[in-house]
Amino acid sequence: MKSNKVIPIIMCGGSGTRLWPLSRESFPKQFLSIGADQSNSLLQNTQLRISSLDDVSNPILVCNEEHRFIVAEQIREINIKNYSILLEPVGRNTAAAITVAAMKALHQEEDPILLVMASDHEIKDDQLFLKALKVGISYALKNRLVTFGILPTSPETGYGYIKSKKPLSNSNFKGEKIEQFLEKPSLDEAKKLMKDKRYSWNSGIFMFKAKTLLTEIQKFEPDIYKHCKESLSKSIKDLDFQRLDKFAFENCPNISFDIAVMEKTNIGTVLPLNCGWNDIGSWKTVWENSKKDEDGNFCKGKVISEKTENCYLRSENKLLVAIGINNLIVVDTNDAILVSNKNDSQLVKNVVKTLKARNINEGQKHSKIFRPWGHYQTIVDRSRWQVKLIYVKPGEKLSLQMHHHRSEHWVVVDGTAKVELDNTTKILAENESIYIPLGSKHRLINPGKIGLILIEVQSGSYVGEDDIVRFEDKYGRIK
Repeated sequence: MKSNKVIPIIMCGGSGTRLWPLSRESFPKQFLSIGADQSNSLLQNTQLRISSLDDVSNPILVCNEEHRFIVAEQIREINIKNYSILLEPVGRNTAAAITVAAMKALHQEEDPILLVMASDHEIKDDQLFLKALKVGISYALKNRLVTFGILPTSPETGYGYIKSKKPLSNSNFKGEKIEQFLEKPSLDEAKKLMKDKRYSWNSGIFMFKAKTLLTEIQKFEPDIYKHCKESLSKSIKDLDFQRLDKFAFENCPNISFDIAVMEKTNIGTVLPLNCGWNDIGSWKTVWENSKKDEDGNFCKGKVISEKTENCYLRSENKLLVAIGINNLIVVDTNDAILVSNKNDSQLVKNVVKTLKARNINEGQKHSKIFRPWGHYQTIVDRSRWQVKLIYVKPGEKLSLQMHHHRSEHWVVVDGTAKVELDNTTKILAENESIYIPLGSKHRLINPGKIGLILIEVQSGSYVGEDDIVRFEDKYGRIK
């Protein structure tokens, strides 16, 4: 049997609404360490669990502009040196993302097998997962479009379902022809589906040969094929990233891969996947997948509990004390607190919609904002002044910039700062400070081997982040 390279396609999109306030649009759940293994993020674990797969090649990651540096940094942190990151200029759902990634993969290999995975899923048994993937490869080599179904363990209304021609069984890895895809059912429907072994949860994991997939895309969605091909051919390399052409890509129909291809094709196969899969779609599932104490509580941060059972208790900074509560989710961040009954935690996404509609910043943005050079955290935010804590990684530097509406005062609290201010350069040690006048060209650099931490006080008629004029930037952010 011919061996084809396997190229992972990792989908890094997601708006971060279901695990608010920890996950938000500026830093959604795939970048968080919230699974059973909290030493790595969900994205990092997605890549690491397939590292021992035979003939696996360098990954292709698809993400948006805002998250590009987070994706690149997290992949580098797990020592993946060769990778491709495609930047979607606009969101066009999974059909376009998978299609353009398949076209990119053909630039790397003649006809690779693509393993399409979401970046935010949890899998408890990596070995069973790899075993299922090897069976999936055998079907993909026969020109089948393979997906993986999870036999339901509960009447779940948060997942889509796949109907196979014959019942699936966890006792073997035999694939079955796909008959139908179903959207998320009502509770009564889910209870009926659970009794029929032809129905499985839709994991959103796919395997197929790149050319086989693109043939089906051309057949069923020729506009997606056409515009993806154009967006890739007109793409621009930018540091570690490949920017897809916006005008071509935004013409792609906004449609999921299931609807575009899998519901229409005659070569679809579903394989049973019994490896502890979970899409971490609510705080309840986070609790279910977390290591708990003898009272059923998961506790992280400064947490003390008494007469408390079956709770998820997490505090990022403040002391959290829980007394006499049961079955609750309590998550405290720097700027928001969530208290929810565990069984109602799916409603968090509705709250996020309300926050967004009311233009409440905490609904989308964290107080800690990540940048390629490090991060900053807003401590005090007022209309005409702000106080921020800034962290700059060793050897990194901010852009050479100026502001029209604000001045800044920097105080170094840890590390060493090199400051370029107009035509002068100054080195600041701990407890030293410098004033940056309005309209001055300036740049902050960490020349040392340890992280630089400083306090920034901004004041002026306008202190928004869009009051930045960049003159030089190593990260290509000058437009």
